[in-house]
Amino acid sequence: AMLDPDSGLSLTIARIVQRLKGSSLHSQLERQARVSLHKPEIKLESLKEDIRDFLKTSGWEKKLQNAVYSELNVFPSPSHPAAPPEHMKEPLAYMRKAQGSWEKRILKSLNSMCTELGIPLAQKRPVNEQKELLNKWNEMGTDEPDLSLFRPVYAPKDFLEVLMNLRNPNYENGEQPSFRNHLGLIQVPLKVKDIPELKEDFSELGLNIGQLGIDDSAQVPPEFFENEHVRVGQKVLAEQDSAAAQQYVRQGCPTALRADLWALILNISNQPEDILYYEQLKSNVIQHDLLVDSLIYKDVKLTASNDDYYFVFEDYLYQVLLCFSRDTSVLEHFSYSSATPPKSYIRGKLGMEEYAVFYPPNGVIPFHGFSMYVAPLCFLYHEPSKLYQIFREMYVRFFFRLHSISSHPSGIVSLCLLFETLLQTHLPQLFYHLREIGAQPLRISFKWMVRAFSGYLATDQLLLLWDRILGYNSLEILAVLAAAVFAFRAVNLMEVTSLAAAE
Repeated sequence: AMLDPDSGLSLTIARIVQRLKGSSLHSQLERQARVSLHKPEIKLESLKEDIRDFLKTSGWEKKLQNAVYSELNVFPSPSHPAAPPEHMKEPLAYMRKAQGSWEKRILKSLNSMCTELGIPLAQKRPVNEQKELLNKWNEMGTDEPDLSLFRPVYAPKDFLEVLMNLRNPNYENGEQPSFRNHLGLIQVPLKVKDIPELKEDFSELGLNIGQLGIDDSAQVPPEFFENEHVRVGQKVLAEQDSAAAQQYVRQGCPTALRADLWALILNISNQPEDILYYEQLKSNVIQHDLLVDSLIYKDVKLTASNDDYYFVFEDYLYQVLLCFSRDTSVLEHFSYSSATPPKSYIRGKLGMEEYAVFYPPNGVIPFHGFSMYVAPLCFLYHEPSKLYQIFREMYVRFFFRLHSISSHPSGIVSLCLLFETLLQTHLPQLFYHLREIGAQPLRISFKWMVRAFSGYLATDQLLLLWDRILGYNSLEILAVLAAAVFAFRAVNLMEVTSLAAAE
C-alpha cells in the first residue's frame, strides 16, 4: 500500500497476481489453507499468522516464490502506462514492420505449397488412420511417407538475407557517424555490450572461477572443485529454490543433477494436470492432420535423423513437435514477442475475421532445423509429458527470439550485431581478411546462433552452454561463443582464400 500507484513495481505485482489467480497453484494453495484449519496448532485468534507459518514450513511458500520468480523471468516489466500495447511486443516501429512483412512471406510460402500440392492446411483424419497413428505413436520414425514434394517453408539463410536488408529509416544516407564504421552484414544501429560490460554481466564465467566441463579435467586434482560443486548442487535441489538454482548453473551443471535443476529453474513439476494436458494434445494430433505435420516430419528426417547424437530420439521428436503445434497455450508468448501468430480463413470466408483461426494452433510455423531445439533435451528427459513441458518453456523463454525480428538484447538481430562487433573490434585483421575474400563471418556463424549451437557442438558441450543460457536468462552467450570460435581458429582462418575453405 506504500507504493506509488503509478510505479512499475505495483503494476508488476498486479500482473503477477492476475496471472497466478488462474493457475493450479492458486487452487492448491487454497486447498492447503483449508486443510490446515483442522490442525491443532492453528488458533482462531492468530489465524492469519498461523496459516502463513504452516504454508512456510510445509514448503508451499517456496512453490509460490518460484512461480513469482518464473513470471518475473519470462514477462517483460510493464511499460509506461501511456505506451501503446504493441510496444510490449517491440518498441521500434521499423522492426515491427519488418517482422510483419517477413511473416507475410512465410505464410505466402506455406499457402502456395498447399495450393501446389492440393493439400488443405488441416483436415480430420479418417478413423482407420487415427487407429493406425495411435498404434505406432511410439515408433513413428518407421513410417516412410513420400515427402519429396514438401520443402521447408524457409531455412536460416533465407532469414539472414532479410536481416541483412534491415534499415532504420531515421538514418538515411548513412548519416550515423558512430555506425558508419560497422563493416558487418547487419546495418541497424542497436546498442550491444562491449567486453567490459559482458565481463560484468557474466562475472561467474571469469577465469578465476571454477567451471564444470573445464576445471574438472584440468591439471589440478579435479575432485576438489567437482565434488564441492556437486555437493552445493544437491543442497540447491533440496532447497527447491528456482533463483538459487539459476545462480548455481552459471558454473555448469553436474550431469546427474541437470534434469532436476533445469526443471526447477523453469518451474516445471509435471503435475497430474500437466500430464492430462499433454494427453489432450496427443489426442488432437491423432484426430487432425495438419500440413505442418509433414513439415515437422520432413525436418526431423533432414536434421536429427542424420545426426550421430540424436537419431535415436526420432520418435520423441515427432511426439513433442506434433503436440507443440497444437498447443494453444503457446499463443501467450506473442504478448511479448515481436511476432504475431499467422491467421488462416475457413474456406470461402477469406478476410472475414470471425472465420479466422490461428494456423498452426500454436502460432509457430516450423522452419528448417526447428527440431534441433528439442533434440538435446531428449538426453535429459525420458518421460514424454515432462520432456514436452521443458521444451515448451525453453521455447517461450528463449528459442522464439532466434527466429523473430526484434531489438531485444537476446533477439537474433542483436546477437548478430554483438557477434560482428566483437569480432571487428577485437580481431580487426581477421574480420577484414574474411570480408575481403567474400567469407563474411556472420554467413558462417548465423546458423550456429539460430539453432543455439544444437547440432554444431557435441551434446555434453551443448548442455553446458545451455546451462549458461538458463543461468543468465539470456541468449547473448551464443554471440560471445560464436566470436570465441573464430578467435580460437584465427591463425588458420588468416590462411584461407574462400568461403568454402573458411567453413
